[in-house]
Amino acid sequence: MQTTILFGGTSRERLVSVASAQALTQALPEADLWFWDLDGTVSETSQAALLGHDKPFEVPFKADGARLGAIAEALDKAAAEDRVLVLGLHGGTAENGQFQVLAEARNVPFTGSGSAASHLAFDKTAAKLFAGLAGVYSPSTVTLDEADEALSHYGRLIAKPASEGSSYGLIYVNSSQDIAAVRRESASIAYLIEPFISGPEATCGVLEQADGSIIALPPVEIVPGDGAFDYAGKYLKSTTQEICPARFAPEINAELQRLAVKAHKAMSCRGYSRSDFIISDKGPVYLETNTLPGLTKASLYPKSLKAQGIEFIDFLQGQIDLAVKRVGK
Repeated sequence: MQTTILFGGTSRERLVSVASAQALTQALPEADLWFWDLDGTVSETSQAALLGHDKPFEVPFKADGARLGAIAEALDKAAAEDRVLVLGLHGGTAENGQFQVLAEARNVPFTGSGSAASHLAFDKTAAKLFAGLAGVYSPSTVTLDEADEALSHYGRLIAKPASEGSSYGLIYVNSSQDIAAVRRESASIAYLIEPFISGPEATCGVLEQADGSIIALPPVEIVPGDGAFDYAGKYLKSTTQEICPARFAPEINAELQRLAVKAHKAMSCRGYSRSDFIISDKGPVYLETNTLPGLTKASLYPKSLKAQGIEFIDFLQGQIDLAVKRVGK
């Protein structure tokens, strides 16, 4: 089968996707490159164009190859040419299950979770529900109508888009003016509001191995440079520290790993995932699960792979093998 790296997409995370693809093509230099542009079309592109693209987190990428048509047409081509897709995609229809349905309908193998798990995990409210049923504790949910009363009770809230990644759209709610900002934003996109929980931030990757067994990778401790791990803090600020293995007590690291595996299984994730937590004074508190976490050189999942002693190329080859095996090719 011909390995093809698919990246880009129409979500706000398309810039992160380009940086992921740069890391992927360096590990898989023989793979073809397909870029899913903001207008919905897919085009071939060269490795030279991709690797020569500066500031991927800030500047949009443009492909330099032949246009293949809309994403459905590109998937038809992938099916006809017996391709396996390595997904460098993040967010939106690329991660919420819609793309996965299109690929599954054509029996095109792709890395990462299937459509049902992707759809479930992408909805933070639903993910919290399923994780909670599996015994993974998460913060209570505050409705917009309850926000004023909740702010008075808790002293501080946090609001985030219910279906976004890369920490886009985070609003720290400290006053009635912040609640007004959430109201404005929620007019166009659904927001999840929770009590603010103080404590260090952490994330823990989960990996499905070639034999189908599932392991948790070493957790990562996150120390934001200015106290906020938003998009800028993740990708644009050199002062943010991401420490792996995390410096928490051994029992906290073990609990993070246990809960990350529980969340992965609760949502029937495949291949790999990464779950985010806050370490409260009562232990880890679950925030969300990412089914297509970033694979850039600055991303958290590759840091965990390295700490586990797993080479990036070996991880990718394992995911490719799993994807092909699942479709019976």
